[in-house]
Amino acid sequence: MTQNATEKRVLAAIAQRRELVNDAIDVDLPQQEPERLYEASRYILEAGGKRLRPTAALLVGEALADVDGEADYRAFPTVTGGEVDLMAAAVSIEVIQSFTLIHDDIMDDDDLRRGVKAVHNQYDTSTAILAGDTLYSKAFEIMADVGGDPANTLEAMRLLSSTCTKICEGQSLDVAFESRDDLAPEEYLEMVERKTAVLYGAAAAIPAVLLDADEAVVDAMYSYGVESGKAFQIQDDVLDLTVPSEELGKQRGSDLVENKETLITLHARQQGVDVDGLLDGSTVETVTEAEIDDAVAELEAAGSIDYAREMAEELTERSKQRLEALPDNEASDLLADLADYLISRGY
Repeated sequence: MTQNATEKRVLAAIAQRRELVNDAIDVDLPQQEPERLYEASRYILEAGGKRLRPTAALLVGEALADVDGEADYRAFPTVTGGEVDLMAAAVSIEVIQSFTLIHDDIMDDDDLRRGVKAVHNQYDTSTAILAGDTLYSKAFEIMADVGGDPANTLEAMRLLSSTCTKICEGQSLDVAFESRDDLAPEEYLEMVERKTAVLYGAAAAIPAVLLDADEAVVDAMYSYGVESGKAFQIQDDVLDLTVPSEELGKQRGSDLVENKETLITLHARQQGVDVDGLLDGSTVETVTEAEIDDAVAELEAAGSIDYAREMAEELTERSKQRLEALPDNEASDLLADLADYLISRGY
């Protein structure tokens, strides 16, 4: 199968499950009173998103149960013969993702998210904080109602809770790193794992927990998600520099303008590039495309963008090896394709 055909296949699989997840969000997180709070809570969810994490969750379930994409996710068969609401678990994970985006945008004072105003700009900061908090609590309400073995539900909630804690730890490290000029690539990867990758890990592992899979399978799925998630974030850092602003939905090179360290800038520093001076004095509002082009050219000349791409590819290969713990079927093949897509995608 050619790369183009593989990409088409995984995009079709994502699109199919995205529509199902979108419909499920309306059921599991309906509009209710207070109207403004729930409008703000649903705002980013309704703004779009590929639903990559819930897609991974559904695919892990399909692989374990050896069923195709036409399965009844609301009454999904477990390995031991019971049933769980796998779709509710997938929605819960996506709701947590949206909670993190709202709070992240507040902290960074970002104007846009997914090409629309950030929640705190569309509404106000107080409402945005409450919206994020509402999504956080609703995610656990939704997860609590998946059914099946209560012990598995409790473990899934514990895993989701510890994931949220790690996300906060990662965000705290990200903030702390802004004032450091001695950061090592290993520290950056640890931050990325906590801030971004652990939610991919949870998305892949929670279905295995709920479906009563062996502990070795749960661990393998978590590692698949974490390694894929780190590769995803590295690719995001590359795209921030290489994709036009109108496709990004935000200013290209914003991470560089705001002096956020990435694997790219850390490598460039090691090559002697004056990263701090690349866009010195510019802001997201004043930086020009020509200035960004010049900065990107220096990073490319140092081999830093290629270094990041190679690291993402290495992590992806490791993640796909974890899929050997699953049955060999269409869904496990799609999970491998999904891992590849995470580092080949544009916006």
